[in-house]
Amino acid sequence: MPPNTTASSGQKPGKSGRKKGRRARLILIVLVLALIGGVAYGGYWGVSTVRASFPQTKGSLTLEGLSGPVDVKRDGYGIPQIYASSDEDLFMAQGYVQAQDRFYEMDVRRHMTSGRLSEMFGKGQVDNDEFLRTLGWNRVAKEEYDTKLSPSTKKYLQAYAKGVNAYLKGKDGKDISLEYAALGFTNDYAPEAWTPVDSVAWLKAMAWDLRGNMQEEIDRSLMTSRLGPKQIADLYPEYPYDRNKTITQNGAYDSVTQSYVQNGSAGTRGTGQSTSGTGLAGDTTAPGGLQSQLSKLYDVLDDVPTAVGVNGNGIGSNSWVVSGEHTITGKPLLANDPHLSASLPSVWYQMGLHCTAVSSKCSYDVSGYTFAGMPGVIIGHNQNIAWGMTNSGVDVTDLYLEKITGDGYQYDGKVKPFTTRKETIKIAGGGSKTIVVRTTNNGPLLSDRDDELVKVGKKATVDAAAPDRGDGYAIALRWTALDAGTSMDAVFRIDKAADWNEFRKAAQSFEVPSQNLIYADGKGPKGHIGYQLPGRIPIRPKGDDGSLPSPGWDSKYSWTGYIKQAELPYEYDPRRGYIVTANQAVVDKDKYPYTLTTDWGYGARSQRITDLITTKTRGDGKISTDDMRQMQLDNSSEIAKLIVPKLLKLDIADKNVREAQKLLEGWDYTQDADSAAAAYFNAVWRNILKLAFGNKLPKELRVKGQCLYVDPVDNTGPADDDRKVLECGQRDADQAQPDGGDRWFEVVRKIIDDEHNDWWKAPKTRLDKAIDTRDALFVRAMKDARWELTAKLGKDLDTWSWGRLHRLFLKNQTLGTEGPAFLKYMLNRGPWKLSGGEATVNATGWNAAGGYGVVWVPSMRMVVNLDDLDKSKWINLSGASGHAYSAHYTDQTEKWAQGELLPWAFSAKAVDKSTSDTLVLKP
Repeated sequence: MPPNTTASSGQKPGKSGRKKGRRARLILIVLVLALIGGVAYGGYWGVSTVRASFPQTKGSLTLEGLSGPVDVKRDGYGIPQIYASSDEDLFMAQGYVQAQDRFYEMDVRRHMTSGRLSEMFGKGQVDNDEFLRTLGWNRVAKEEYDTKLSPSTKKYLQAYAKGVNAYLKGKDGKDISLEYAALGFTNDYAPEAWTPVDSVAWLKAMAWDLRGNMQEEIDRSLMTSRLGPKQIADLYPEYPYDRNKTITQNGAYDSVTQSYVQNGSAGTRGTGQSTSGTGLAGDTTAPGGLQSQLSKLYDVLDDVPTAVGVNGNGIGSNSWVVSGEHTITGKPLLANDPHLSASLPSVWYQMGLHCTAVSSKCSYDVSGYTFAGMPGVIIGHNQNIAWGMTNSGVDVTDLYLEKITGDGYQYDGKVKPFTTRKETIKIAGGGSKTIVVRTTNNGPLLSDRDDELVKVGKKATVDAAAPDRGDGYAIALRWTALDAGTSMDAVFRIDKAADWNEFRKAAQSFEVPSQNLIYADGKGPKGHIGYQLPGRIPIRPKGDDGSLPSPGWDSKYSWTGYIKQAELPYEYDPRRGYIVTANQAVVDKDKYPYTLTTDWGYGARSQRITDLITTKTRGDGKISTDDMRQMQLDNSSEIAKLIVPKLLKLDIADKNVREAQKLLEGWDYTQDADSAAAAYFNAVWRNILKLAFGNKLPKELRVKGQCLYVDPVDNTGPADDDRKVLECGQRDADQAQPDGGDRWFEVVRKIIDDEHNDWWKAPKTRLDKAIDTRDALFVRAMKDARWELTAKLGKDLDTWSWGRLHRLFLKNQTLGTEGPAFLKYMLNRGPWKLSGGEATVNATGWNAAGGYGVVWVPSMRMVVNLDDLDKSKWINLSGASGHAYSAHYTDQTEKWAQGELLPWAFSAKAVDKSTSDTLVLKP
């Protein structure tokens, strides 16, 4: 039975100076006062500073190092299409143009990846830098550049860096961006030259935010302080293979399975969602105090600046491709919309890279979404093929509890010395700090970066099966991205792949992060579609599914190798005529010999997309480009379809709650921004989750400041109100549980018809009696939701709407995240009232534990038409420019919010027709 808890209105006051390393604390108030003073000094300062950093987009410029002229053609949204006669000129121009629009963003990114944020923003970033230096992203990137990447990739990276540096030449900070002018009031920071390694390191940041199930691994371990094994298993149900289809359904993994059946296991057998692995948990061989270690580790991880995702939590993506058999054009259509953190500027930068004549000297004709700071196109199409990506979620990280002994760590009964290195962190305004990074054979010790973790490790008690405490315990991270790889090679190889075979060969180099790659081409009568799972994916020893931290002192828990590329799942031209990837399971658990992860997305979005496709194609129906766009905007709530019929059957005594209940009558379950029913249902859903699950989770998973009276952890007897203690949540609102995603859909679906399930029980409060049935809990949730929305939206239900609750704010990720309103006003934009919701196709995500505000979004949307590439469509979350007062700062956002797509010119004729400004770069 879930632990007994009692709600409390008590609020735990915040600690002064808490989380001094938080990323939001990037600028002191004195900076703002100085900035205000500077602006007040005269209107000319403000206008001249703002205009000084705007890029030149017309006329001509001379760039030393070009071998020939380069044309930069921008459309009415400032999106550039670059035309050059050599590969090196093409990528040099890409570096120059991206620096024109986004150099401040690029500079912040490289300081993050190299653990040097303190050089820009001062001592408040030292903690972050310590952790990032411990991970060593920049060191791994340098090793990749020196030893792994192909000569052609190095040549392109060098050309890109040359272009960035050509832009920087002779410019002061205020000539580059308004943010540098602001920074100039408090320190003498000046941008330094760009290097090829700066570009490579960005892939590490992307991999960190898309790293798989590390958060779930921590959360499951933390749950053991209050929940038993069965209860935890309830909260991580098995993937519903019988209801939600996997990505591959008859792919090449069949031959791998046959080998598995004939010859025995080649690795850990796929088991679906499970919490029964042999890693460390509170009730097995774990040292007592592991939960405390992991709680502190979570705090450290949560401080790390977000690159593209939400610190690895909750993010997903949609991508699907439909064969020509089912389209109006007779050729494939491909859609993609990655779900990432809402950022300003958008993480994506739209661009076309065109050789004036494709040849061995100049081999690219590609257009799509790039990362500012990195050459090439990440998602898009070339003249032959199109491709998209979604996060595969495969498990490429493991946490290991290491036994510390003196200057080493224990491994198979012997003490091995740490590998150590010193890192010196320079701090803006003067001073520096030197740290020592210790590494075991499993990876760097993350616990060295937090004093409390060190204390807990020294005090941890142990069970008989674990080594004696000695000097204590530490936490190490094993992660595939900390080994040098070749993902940068994959970007360029995919960009010029001409067919399926070249695409698959290119994907072999895409080692980190592992992504679901979908493919389409227009060759032949109907074209071709395909899917490939790439990545360096570890093989764990038999019985270890990677779902819980493992004992680092025992070699039987070490990785035994990596899945061969030839054995990774793929599909090509499946008979069904479409492929859907939306973070669901890649393969059926009984058809693949390796464990890819125990933490798939649960398939709510993927199955909805599949249903939309099959409904449209039933009876020889055909799909258009606009049909694909409409599917991207689907707001249907799968959990509402399950719960609302039961809510409507309830007998509600309170007339005000009954009035809200009537909003759900006739509702079609779509979450439009102007829907009052969607607002009320989502509030009910949030309160169901809080009553049934949230109040029973340990404080480490609950929202910071929300306090409950609970039984002490060591209480083994019946609930006793006199013994209850006040516990307050410790997580930020957008990271807490239950977040309301499709895992929680599945949790509720499993027990929805069990009216007396223990999870439906809740203790009495000052205002309400105890709850012991599903319907009683639903009634309480409906009442709580009614009064919550009354407080937020008013008494008059006619004024309620989902968009009033579900709002998007775009914030500059450095100087606009916190502080006085003046600076926010200059750099931030919003709000926008959004349709959509959590785990819907139009996944404008919100965290049910923390509130209704938008946390992650479809960061872009595209639909590629393989019959006529010029009829493809695209949109970005913000705009091309990173300059706060540019016309292209957020000029796409309103159309994005309304679900519109822009024309996507590709051919030279179409690009010329759409061109507003042309800049010629001359040698």
